[in-house]
Amino acid sequence: MGLLDGLLGHGSDVSPADVARELDGMLVAGETVQVAFRVVRDLMVFTDRRLILVDRQGLTGRKVEYLTVPYRAITSFSVENAGSFDLDSELKIWVSGQPAPIARTLKRGADIRGIQQAIAGSLR
Repeated sequence: MGLLDGLLGHGSDVSPADVARELDGMLVAGETVQVAFRVVRDLMVFTDRRLILVDRQGLTGRKVEYLTVPYRAITSFSVENAGSFDLDSELKIWVSGQPAPIARTLKRGADIRGIQQAIAGSLR
C-alpha cells in the first residue's frame, strides 16, 4: 500500500493467511478468512462465518476494538468499483438495527468480486 493510499484511508488486499495469524484466538475452530483489507492500521475481514472490523485506536494502537457482524444481520450491501478516472472503490454494508451503513473506501484493484462472493455466499 502506498503512502498516499494510507493517508487517504484506501484499503488494500491482505493475505488471508497473514490475517488469520493476526487474529489468532479471535477466530473460532474451523473458521477461515476469505478476503481481508487493511486501511492504515485497521482491518476489514470477511470469514466464512462473519465480518470482523478491527479498529486500532490511539497513538500506539494497543487499544483495539473488534466489531463482529454476523452475515445474517446484513440486510443489503453495495460495491462500487473504480471507474476510468477513479482512484478507489467503495463498499457499503447495511446492518439490521443500524441507521447508517458501514462504509469503507478500497483502493483500485481491490478484490471486489471476492467481497461480493464472501457476503452473497453467506447470505444464502
